[in-house]
Amino acid sequence: MSHSNDPFASTVHTAHHWLNTVAQAIGTEDRHFAYRVLRAWLHAVRDRIGLSGSAHLTAQLPELLRGLYYEGWVPVHSADHHTASFVHQFAHEAGVPPQEVPALASAVTDALTDLFSPGQLGHVFAVLPVHLCGLLCGTTAHLPTRETVRPSEYTELEHRLRVLGDAVAELSRGLMESPADERGNRHQSIAAQHAHNMLISEGLLNAPGGAVHA
Repeated sequence: MSHSNDPFASTVHTAHHWLNTVAQAIGTEDRHFAYRVLRAWLHAVRDRIGLSGSAHLTAQLPELLRGLYYEGWVPVHSADHHTASFVHQFAHEAGVPPQEVPALASAVTDALTDLFSPGQLGHVFAVLPVHLCGLLCGTTAHLPTRETVRPSEYTELEHRLRVLGDAVAELSRGLMESPADERGNRHQSIAAQHAHNMLISEGLLNAPGGAVHA
């Protein structure tokens, strides 16, 4: 069958172009290996950016790679954003040692950055914590390492950030839902007190109206 009569020819050609770009970025002529690495990148990112992020990311993927992206996907409400989990998943799917993951992941990111529209990956990565963005973008040298920060400290930091977010949300609800009268002022005051107590209970605010800790 000639390409002019093959309705899938353009789709296959585009997928090959993307795969070749990734292969060149990771420095291999083994297209099977490049495929495994690209697949690992797509799945590891997919499992951490949620439905909205996936919609943005797949909007510009070639059709064949879009099918690869959604292969075996089971959406979850709370993704595992720990670096170790990302590295383990990537290494397992790509069939590489964990120590090779940072270089491969950042190389794939570089390749895809040139293939997507400008700013597309930055928009998608905005939902990821800074340590994963650093790993994907090749800036892990500027981030805390396993030797300098224990996993428990990452967990504690993430927990404190969630508490801060909950406190801000509580204040926002109090301001948005309150009528402009005395009853509304009381509602706002209660919301502010709840947020204040949340911060104090986590040690993020000094009890007598102190400042939030850095």
